[in-house]
Amino acid sequence: MNPYVFMILLSSLGLGTTLTFASSHWLLAWMGLEINTLAIVPLMAQHHHPRAVEATTKYFLTQATAAAMILFASTTNAWITGEWDMNNMSSPVASAMIITALALKIGLAPMHFWMPEVLQGLDLLTGLILSTWQKLAPLALIIQTAQAIDPLLLTALGLMSTLVGGWGGLNQTQLRKILAYSSIAHMGWMLIILQYAPQLTLLALGTYIFMTSAAFLTLKSLSSTKINTLAMAWSSSPILTTTTALVLLSLGGLPPLTGFMPKWLILQELAKQNLPITATIMALAALLSLYFYLRLCYAMALTISPSTTNSITPWRVQTTQASLPLTLSTTVALGLLPMTPAILMLAT
Repeated sequence: MNPYVFMILLSSLGLGTTLTFASSHWLLAWMGLEINTLAIVPLMAQHHHPRAVEATTKYFLTQATAAAMILFASTTNAWITGEWDMNNMSSPVASAMIITALALKIGLAPMHFWMPEVLQGLDLLTGLILSTWQKLAPLALIIQTAQAIDPLLLTALGLMSTLVGGWGGLNQTQLRKILAYSSIAHMGWMLIILQYAPQLTLLALGTYIFMTSAAFLTLKSLSSTKINTLAMAWSSSPILTTTTALVLLSLGGLPPLTGFMPKWLILQELAKQNLPITATIMALAALLSLYFYLRLCYAMALTISPSTTNSITPWRVQTTQASLPLTLSTTVALGLLPMTPAILMLAT
């Protein structure tokens, strides 16, 4: 792709998200979401592979459906209340439609079916943008309108997403699909706590972005898209394989890694809010996710591929990928847990 075109598309992505962040008017927010969608579509289809074009088409259709629903719901709300302001969502029908459309945009269960299919058809860097940057604008809208949405609906969406994200990833062999289900589960964690402590939603989002970035950039560096290719990674890059295993455990939420922090604080807050059953279901759903991360770690660190050479150090190719983003995201994904008190002080 032409670097100038690439820069225009990336800056349009930034513009769309910033526009949605800054707006309190539904039409402006909708416009930001549309710019976002239209900017990522050429990035998704840039390789002209049938699988990529199929993924792009699926993505475009789901996003267009969600955008039409948002427009319809905000028009309905404006018709009832007489204003387009986001903070005045007094119509329960409109607010239910808005949260459904935004859930479809970010791939929350039960509107998640497009997410694994689309991610599977993309290359790893575009998949990274889809899993991180594209979640920001819809989540900002969900956070802004959370007070007007039925708490039961938010809880149901959050619980269903964590359970579906856990169950769905169990029998997958494709790494991009596993990361897609991981994304669905993490979105569930963010949504479940939104009505009680929005700052914990932001904390979970921040840690999720760093951990997912580390996972995608590592897989890009290893050129891996399937579990069986992970088994051959240790002989060519042992240090990277070690940090990858730790990043995956961090995504699963094991202490003493960064991923444990948001899960621990969210479960603590749910217990404080007198919701022990919800907290228990969330903790059990986290175990489902942890199982498939452990599967990946087992494949990487504890199995030897049958096609390895007998020489002590196999021939290694120098990578052309920039190592700084990978180093930064991996460091944050592994070592932020001791900073929890400081982060809590900043958040509250």
